[in-house]
Amino acid sequence: MIFEVIPSIDLLDGNVVRLKRGSFDDVTVYSDNPVDTAKRWEVEGANWIHIVDLNGARDGKPLQRDIVERIAVDLTLKVQVAGGIRTIDHALEYMETSADRIVIGTIDDDLLRFAVEQLGPRLVVAVDARDREVRVSGWQRGTGENVIDACARFARAGVVRLLVTDIARDGVLEGPNVDLYREIVEAAQVPVLASGGVSSIDDLKTLAAVEGVEGAIVGKALYTGAVDLGTAMKAFVA
Repeated sequence: MIFEVIPSIDLLDGNVVRLKRGSFDDVTVYSDNPVDTAKRWEVEGANWIHIVDLNGARDGKPLQRDIVERIAVDLTLKVQVAGGIRTIDHALEYMETSADRIVIGTIDDDLLRFAVEQLGPRLVVAVDARDREVRVSGWQRGTGENVIDACARFARAGVVRLLVTDIARDGVLEGPNVDLYREIVEAAQVPVLASGGVSSIDDLKTLAAVEGVEGAIVGKALYTGAVDLGTAMKAFVA
């Protein structure tokens, strides 16, 4: 299995941005042209791209679908989309626009069951945590559930892939929470995509050494130049 390095395009008001630890009050804008940004990552060797509609995540419904559609149609890389997908209709609409994976975070039991049935392997459940508490609604609301327990619960329900973000590490280049990912893989026994904290290719290699972690979402490290995508992709070619 090739470890996937997946660039993230976080969209806020049509711009490519990064939030620091998920705060909408601490925003850095990197580009006003998301399609060109996606083309850059494609040229540098990305197989997948992770697109987050931050407006949608905050407001509870997809609000920048047009940008996601343009990227999915214009580029050849695979698209994983997240942000504001709170109903199965939202998910199916994205599937119709060539999104290869649909990421759902805020999810109740009925939606979870239906999503597993309808989306199958195209479903990714995002489990976002701060201090090991799962947070939803664009990271704005705590649920009281432990992240390890949540991951195990989703796996029992039939979810075949999880995307786990340690919010405290997101956008600060302090290194990923490797111990947390080890615990999650052991508890859930399904593939995990890691997100938050990657600051170097060494961080990626450390994650790749964790059995069950199949890839990492990388944002700020790419935009600041701390990680060169082309070099990172070559490091994980079988």
